[in-house]
Amino acid sequence: MPSKARNALDDNLKDIRCLLELHTREGETLKGKLYGARQVLSKSAIVLITAYWEAYCEDIAAEALEHIVEHSMNSDSLPKELKKQIAKELKKELNELAVWNIADNKWKELLQTRLTKFQENRNRRLNTPKSAKIDELFYESVGIKKISDSWEIAEDMTAKHSREKLDKFVELRGAIAHRGQSSKSVQKAEVEEYLDLIKNLAAKTGWAINKHVKAVTKKPLYQNKKRRMKVKVNDK
Repeated sequence: MPSKARNALDDNLKDIRCLLELHTREGETLKGKLYGARQVLSKSAIVLITAYWEAYCEDIAAEALEHIVEHSMNSDSLPKELKKQIAKELKKELNELAVWNIADNKWKELLQTRLTKFQENRNRRLNTPKSAKIDELFYESVGIKKISDSWEIAEDMTAKHSREKLDKFVELRGAIAHRGQSSKSVQKAEVEEYLDLIKNLAAKTGWAINKHVKAVTKKPLYQNKKRRMKVKVNDK
């Protein structure tokens, strides 16, 4: 059974399938007369896929941290990188007694409060979910170093290649959002390629998160389920 975040992503991505079906149906019916309308559909799909990818990363980071807080027996079991983040934040506190905020079982309360603050900050800054931002998100929230290293989809689709493709599509989303009609045209094939990429990246990200929280808590976030992964490495 997949994570709640992945279930939400799959539900959201049904919207993209609807747009692609409408694109096909209009193309067959109108035979190119409404090129502009089909461009609106393609560009809208790129913007939505980016938003859904961002939401997925935010959701599964929160889900993972909640799982760690709930199932960790004590603070010693917390990921080393996460403890480093907390220690760094406590050192910045002007209150000299701030260190006692993690005494006894208060470290759980601290993590929950930290998650709320982190979500608020992230909502303001994670508006361009490129690979570097995603790496930063998972490092700061649950202590995973460079989660994008897990994004190897196939022999000819390395993690580096996946990062480059994701960044390219997020940049395309930015061009559409800021320049609208003046941005470059978007083909239906590009939408399908982006959709497949995000499905694959979500699967790899979920796998890495599940492995991480299981190592910390001895309890998986979700039960692994094999997914058929479509791989496209077209660099159009």
